[in-house]
Amino acid sequence: MTTPPFDVPSESDIATVSRQLGRPARNVVGIATRCVCGAPTVVSTKPRLDDGTPFPTLYYLSHPAATAALSTLEANWVMPELARLLDDDPDIAAAYENAHAAYLADRESIEVVPEIAGISAGGMPARVKCLHALAGHALAAGPGVNPIGDLALERAAWSPDVCECAVEPATGGSVGKPE
Repeated sequence: MTTPPFDVPSESDIATVSRQLGRPARNVVGIATRCVCGAPTVVSTKPRLDDGTPFPTLYYLSHPAATAALSTLEANWVMPELARLLDDDPDIAAAYENAHAAYLADRESIEVVPEIAGISAGGMPARVKCLHALAGHALAAGPGVNPIGDLALERAAWSPDVCECAVEPATGGSVGKPE
């Protein structure tokens, strides 16, 4: 099995992700996407946590400014609008189904966890449930893989091309750049 491309996390990366999240980072196996300054933006998490809990969210958005921007979209009812596209546009629905399959393949390349077989993240393949998960997948996989994640990122008041790492996260404290 091959694993999706990601950077092996350093101790500094794990410390940064822990500050970003406001809690200790759990079971991070890779940094799937980085800010332009080098700080983690999306982490890859083991499909089974060390305590044995199945964890379907392979691509976890950790960057505070990105997370805040996606939360704002969710609060402004963008999810139902994007969900309607799945009913109204067969091409988007088919691409979203393919994104679901790609997500499962990426996760299963790390570890197969029978309890979460067929379950990806963010509501894929039939719903739009979490823009954070869908944007994390879109950032990790690259443009054109997850159409709903791509659209959410286009609408978000955040860009992966602009460093906002000095912004205070909701949990308090400066995120800072990797040490």
